[in-house]
Amino acid sequence: MRSESEGRPSEARSRLLNTATRLFYTEGIHAVGIDRIVAEAQVTRATLYRHFPGKEDLVLAYLNEVDRAMRGQADEAVAAGLPAADTILALSKSIAQSIQSPGFRGCAFLNAAAEHPDPESPVHKAVLAHRQWFLETVTELLAKIQETGAEPAARHFVMMRDGAMAAGCLFDPVLICETFLHGVERLLQVYAATDYSRLAGA
Repeated sequence: MRSESEGRPSEARSRLLNTATRLFYTEGIHAVGIDRIVAEAQVTRATLYRHFPGKEDLVLAYLNEVDRAMRGQADEAVAAGLPAADTILALSKSIAQSIQSPGFRGCAFLNAAAEHPDPESPVHKAVLAHRQWFLETVTELLAKIQETGAEPAARHFVMMRDGAMAAGCLFDPVLICETFLHGVERLLQVYAATDYSRLAGA
């Protein structure tokens, strides 16, 4: 007979990952050592290394959790069955809500890239993979409005999102989000009415 807990993450692994996720995001990856994570998760070093061979593996698991959450955020917006433009607006509003949430410290992926600038680093590669998925997701949505210029318009959207995520933890998040949402609405208006590839110089 299969154990009831078989196939599920162990409690110790979950505590380690939850602790690392909180500390890496709020304080930074390099600022948080293994000893701190082990102490706050209330596990032994041996337990940590049984689940994560090294700190880098724990960082990658942390980014994977954030990636899963963001994919879920995007899937939820798409699943509502709204027209593409309304789906992009819904996704933008979800991003804005995240920026205005307590404890917001910017984009976990941009923060991780800043701490792991080496293009060959597995962490850096994980960041790029996530960002490629996000760009492709927005491009696919924009292509449903019109195919011409979907990718340059998506790059414009991603840049606005990046700016809002960076500024949201430095200045008034309400004002930042108002500016971001206004920018998205204007982007959609211009995109639907023009040949965006020519406008963007693509």
